[in-house]
Amino acid sequence: MRRKPVDTGDPDRLYTVTGGRHRAGEPLDLVTLLVSECEPTAGMQSEHARILELCRHPTAVVEVAAELRLPITVVRILLADLLDAGRVTARHPRAAPSVAGLPDSQLLKEVLHGLRNI
Repeated sequence: MRRKPVDTGDPDRLYTVTGGRHRAGEPLDLVTLLVSECEPTAGMQSEHARILELCRHPTAVVEVAAELRLPITVVRILLADLLDAGRVTARHPRAAPSVAGLPDSQLLKEVLHGLRNI
């Protein structure tokens, strides 16, 4: 199987899409879920409108980038615009629990032993 090179898009187009910006305001994790808070409006940038349509149901940042076929850095800038305008809501992933909050390994072994005896 032969893979095609990744198309990062025409640099001029990407510059136009982002308005020349190269960094998003709020850092978004690839698995952050986004949900539209409104419908697209007339005159809205086509990429913003497409994002609002995609995010009618919770959609991860990486999925939005894949659907738009744009680099993740460009999508993060577009999402920052929509977040600042209140048009989408971000649901950030939960942080992993600390080791102190995990059950004791001895307790887990006893539970496993009890389950095996059933």
